[in-house]
Amino acid sequence: MNDYKLLRTFLLAAEKRNFAQVARELDMTPAAVTRAIAALEEDLGVQLFVRTTRQVSLTTDGAIFAAQIQPAVQALDNARKDVMNTHKADHGRLRISAPTWFGQQALPPILSAFKERYPKISFEISLADGLVNIIDDDYDLAIRISAAPSDKFTIWRKISVVRRILVAAPGSRFCDMEHPNELIPDDCLAYSGESKRETWTLSDGSGSTTISAGRAFSANSGEVLASMAADGSGVAMLPKFHVAEYLRTGRLVHVLKDWSPPDLWLTLYYPPYQALPPRIASFSKFFEQQIPAFISAIE
Repeated sequence: MNDYKLLRTFLLAAEKRNFAQVARELDMTPAAVTRAIAALEEDLGVQLFVRTTRQVSLTTDGAIFAAQIQPAVQALDNARKDVMNTHKADHGRLRISAPTWFGQQALPPILSAFKERYPKISFEISLADGLVNIIDDDYDLAIRISAAPSDKFTIWRKISVVRRILVAAPGSRFCDMEHPNELIPDDCLAYSGESKRETWTLSDGSGSTTISAGRAFSANSGEVLASMAADGSGVAMLPKFHVAEYLRTGRLVHVLKDWSPPDLWLTLYYPPYQALPPRIASFSKFFEQQIPAFISAIE
């Protein structure tokens, strides 16, 4: 018998003062309980119980020993329970990183519905638009909208294609453009996680062209880019669902409709688990089921 189980047996015997009851609760035989207590007494070199035909009672040494080890054994019980709970589909804590706009608009109803189904799972949500170091920052999973990943050390799961479009303010000179060559770099509002320039690649199905964007303005926030474009400052290239409300209210219009940038992917990515812990797998499956309704509702 290992020391942890031995000490738990002793503490239960100290509480119940009845070896037969201890045996029933621990699914042991009374003889096995007696042998366990005897082995602990031999190891310590002291008598822990006074046993008669009618009762079992602690000796002074037994009472002192029980009082001293009880907090430590309780702490081990709690740690063991916590570790076991993290490997259940309906227990534990999830630390999730998500893009700011997506986290504000899409996550709340998904999290609320998931918590209704799994009330014993708790969440820590962090919103940031750049890529995070999921291992060093201790996240269970991250949600990202990006191109195909180049990271070979994390696990990526593609959830949904994300279509991007070019948008500008209605009535602006950009609305009359027929070819991307009519754009100059200063017109192009760039998205960059490090607020740097980016290269736009646009295709009309028969050919493609590239544009240097961000010479005059770049930001690591899609919402900032959408607002700048709506104010007439230039053209932004953003996910269609991100600007759906702008399009609905007429603050932005789709320009150069015949020219499309490469699609992005809405992805989940994880630390390099050999197998996803059940709580993470259950959330991932639920998230994947909910996303199509969110995208169709806002587009």
